[in-house]
Amino acid sequence: MFSIILARLKQRHRTIQYPRRPPVLPDRFQGVPVIDQSRFGGSMGSCLGICPVGALALRGGKVTIDLGRCLFCGACEKACPEGAIRFSRDHQLASRERESLILDGRAPALKAELDKASRKLFGRSLKLRQVSAGGCNACEADCNVLNTVVFDLGRFGIQFVASPRHADGLLITGPVTKNMELALRKTYDAVPEPKLVIAVGACAISGGVYVDHPETCNGADQVVPVDVFIPGCPPHPITILDGLLRALGKGEVKHD
Repeated sequence: MFSIILARLKQRHRTIQYPRRPPVLPDRFQGVPVIDQSRFGGSMGSCLGICPVGALALRGGKVTIDLGRCLFCGACEKACPEGAIRFSRDHQLASRERESLILDGRAPALKAELDKASRKLFGRSLKLRQVSAGGCNACEADCNVLNTVVFDLGRFGIQFVASPRHADGLLITGPVTKNMELALRKTYDAVPEPKLVIAVGACAISGGVYVDHPETCNGADQVVPVDVFIPGCPPHPITILDGLLRALGKGEVKHD
């Protein structure tokens, strides 16, 4: 017993101070991409084909990036003219609207906040049933780590539960394979009204690396309505936490 207490004292406080303090992100972290249309010149076409999942496209004469498809691999940053595309350190990727995940260089409008009634209802206590709809376990692992002492998701009143009948909503990962389509529908139907659906990761948003494969549904919103989209492959735990907190109106405290 004494050795356990001593070890705990040596470890000190392990829970991060986010969102009261800015997050500490790894050096290789890639956040919201920034696009400078003026740097493409006549070489737009050479960039578009580099993306393995077709996240780059030409819309209205502008290069766009679909965060819902993006794997954040950085291939476009290397292939396009210097400075035309770069990945920032901004971890706030979540959005309520699927269309707002398509960026063209203007300031992104990535608003994840739910309506006032939903925030009032779920703001103090949110129970989620996590559904792995054919995922590779990367997004699932980064969701699970939120339950550790480092992130301590429970301090915000958010918990994962075993049964959809005990849940306020679903947190879905994976591209929704055909084998999981019916299971996801049944799980959604089992959650009592009113309910939320949160799609985490490129697969759950668009199909990810499996997009347009005949054995997938190209994301959760093709099967059930989605309220919050959290991009990434996989999203960093801080990005997932940010999306959940901003949806509930508990987002990061702004610092000077």
